[in-house]
Amino acid sequence: MLKKEYKAILFDLDGTLLPMDMKKFTEGYFMDLYSAVNMPEIAIKDFTEAIWQGTYAMMKNDGSKTNREVFWEFFGQKMGYDKKQTEEMDAKCLSFYSHEFVAAKRFCMDNPLAKQAVEIAKTKADKVILATNAIFPMAGHRTRLGWLGLKEEDFDYVTCYEDEYFCKPNPKYFEAIMNKMGLEPQDCLMIGNDEREDMLCASTVGLDAFLITDTMIPYKEQPWNGDKGSFTDMLSMLEGLKDR
Repeated sequence: MLKKEYKAILFDLDGTLLPMDMKKFTEGYFMDLYSAVNMPEIAIKDFTEAIWQGTYAMMKNDGSKTNREVFWEFFGQKMGYDKKQTEEMDAKCLSFYSHEFVAAKRFCMDNPLAKQAVEIAKTKADKVILATNAIFPMAGHRTRLGWLGLKEEDFDYVTCYEDEYFCKPNPKYFEAIMNKMGLEPQDCLMIGNDEREDMLCASTVGLDAFLITDTMIPYKEQPWNGDKGSFTDMLSMLEGLKDR
């Protein structure tokens, strides 16, 4: 049962504010990224495998390094790169997320209600946080937010791989947000579409959670039995919260 008042409202991005078929989006933009880095000596299969395995390495991060450091350390080792080559690839990818990544909008669906959801949340809570998984650079977040008519400054905090030391579904990801923002979990509401990464992960720490069912990613081992509904249902839920 959700409360009527929260000090912070957290939103997931991919599949929540930004509806998409995650598989189609990932496969599509990986092809764009491969073309952008322009390294024909690397087979696309090896390139994408290194990215996936680097992503999994971030998800296992023990907190000793930032997610960015973990990813590029793994990627460089996987590809047999020295430090300079790894840094050059990092720079190429960052340029991609700042420029060419905008074309990946074709793999997503429009959501004219996303901006409205964030605007409502600002009237209901002291802080509105973009709790998108910290596996992208901030440049990638800015680009995807732009597709929704939103920007980084619309949020009090945005997690990204440059600044975070954990990823969903590690509960320490949410614990870190609580610590950084001076929040208590029981005063926060997480809104997401992934039963494991958003619902289970956040609720394990003590946050309330609302599952968006339009593009839900199920978790068969532990289905979400808490509050849920469509994006429009979520808007109605937000409207019913007490004003800040």
